[in-house]
Amino acid sequence: MFTYLDVFNPDKTEVEELKDRYRKGKVGDVEVKERLFKALDAFLAPIRERRIDFASKPDRVKEIIVEGTRKGRAVAQDTMAEVRTAMKISYKL
Repeated sequence: MFTYLDVFNPDKTEVEELKDRYRKGKVGDVEVKERLFKALDAFLAPIRERRIDFASKPDRVKEIIVEGTRKGRAVAQDTMAEVRTAMKISYKL
């Protein structure tokens, strides 16, 4: 649990104090899990908000996907042209 707290809890002093108390047997697993839950909840809150925003705009999401596909296809085509040239297997379809 402390590995996750180290990553997701921005208050490093709180985490270190909790670790110290845990080592001394002054805090139980329940409190540590509650702190982890709060840290994860705070970390995920903006992601949840963005998801709700995107869910309310399905047409915009589709536009983003189509544009990303177009850009990715162009990059892939350029890369494959370079590969074919390097391998001396250039050909026209």
